[in-house]
Amino acid sequence: MTTSVSDFDILVLGGGPGGYVAAIRAAQLGLKTCVIDEQPLGGVCVNWGCIPSKALLKTAEFYQDLQHLAPALGIQAAVQGFDWPRVIQRSREVSQKNSAGVEYLVKKLGIQRLDGRFRMAGEREIEVLDKQTRQNVIARVRGQHVIIATGSRNRNLPGVVTDGRRVITYKEAMVLDPQPREMVIIGAGAIGVEFAYFYASMGTRVTVIEMLPRILPLEDHESGTHLARHLKKLGVDVHVSAPVESVSASGERVTVRAKVGDSMKEFAADVCLVAVGFAANLEDWGFETTGVATERGFIKVDEFYRTNVAGCFAIGDVIGPPQLAHVASHEGIICVEKIAGKEPKPLDYENVPSCIYCQPQVASVGLTEQACQEKGIAVRIGKFPFTASGKANAVGHTDGFVKLIFDAGDDRLLGAHIVGSEATEMIAELCVARALKAKASDIFETIHAHPTLSEAVMEAAAAAHGRAIHYLGRA
Repeated sequence: MTTSVSDFDILVLGGGPGGYVAAIRAAQLGLKTCVIDEQPLGGVCVNWGCIPSKALLKTAEFYQDLQHLAPALGIQAAVQGFDWPRVIQRSREVSQKNSAGVEYLVKKLGIQRLDGRFRMAGEREIEVLDKQTRQNVIARVRGQHVIIATGSRNRNLPGVVTDGRRVITYKEAMVLDPQPREMVIIGAGAIGVEFAYFYASMGTRVTVIEMLPRILPLEDHESGTHLARHLKKLGVDVHVSAPVESVSASGERVTVRAKVGDSMKEFAADVCLVAVGFAANLEDWGFETTGVATERGFIKVDEFYRTNVAGCFAIGDVIGPPQLAHVASHEGIICVEKIAGKEPKPLDYENVPSCIYCQPQVASVGLTEQACQEKGIAVRIGKFPFTASGKANAVGHTDGFVKLIFDAGDDRLLGAHIVGSEATEMIAELCVARALKAKASDIFETIHAHPTLSEAVMEAAAAAHGRAIHYLGRA
């Protein structure tokens, strides 16, 4: 057993988009840093989430364009099908390349990288275990500051057991082979919708079951309604206000029972994907021995990610919603800069972009129209459809719209909602606008290059004042 203890300024427990970014920023600030993870660096995002899923979605988008857009563009292409194992393999290759890039950055910056399972061994002291046996201690480290960045895992429905074969999580959905003929997806948030789009685009018969009254329940109602229509055109069978009663696997099939309307319905498929959210990874690390406080299943922190235990911090999914990679990364930077004696600004959680990468994409930031109504805020709304966009017509992707919500009093941007082929790229402009407290006039008086999809943002802002140039109707 290793008995010597190495000392660090910062120990980072977990190498996901929160943990590895925190470690890199700490090294940039001259702090002696160690990051510990038994998985390749990048966490769920790089290895099993954000990155590989986007590779799959790009395949689906390209496959759909070959079949439906290419003829309209005058291209005669015989689509003979696709190589499913290669589709999956490319996704894994993209993931591995990104993870290797993170490992390189960590090494180049002189960050100590420990590849193993960790557990608390004392006050800010960690034992690192061999990741195969999870028993043999391979290192002991101690940190003046410890950052918990252990992320989250798939949350299960009560009474439903995921077996990794017939009842699966997002992780198995990334590498299913062979491709299922039929799939039931429970949950119509970002993950459920993205997998519904991917599998349906590739020919799987997909059924989506959502307990709440609409898909993408956290998005503006118009965005969810618009995307639901598109998914149905794609052949996805969508059921909302449909709580699941049971999931049972038998042989090569799985059956999901859900209440649809006033009756109980059964949906049979080859596989059922459970996509109902994430729970914090708190167990089996020994955190309970530290006295770190939790609330509703997440670690409780202040605006600079300090826990109730001196020298102990937490960032990312383990501290609760919004459980997004880009949020975790920013939390890591703010946390480390505070430790280093800088004066970082607390994160503005009201200005966090949300992105869904199916086609059309869905992106948003700030308040929805419904939230404004609930808060009693009088608003001006400007909308512009991509059907009226010259660039959208030129590239053949006219599905969707830009919807901007402004305060009726001071005209400041309160919320932005985009459905369209490049929505997730376009939303950044509106995050900056909100951060700078921009008014509608600031947006529509700023020249946007022509022809671009971003002109729709300018036009939507102008529409809030009845000044849209290229659209006279209601979007």
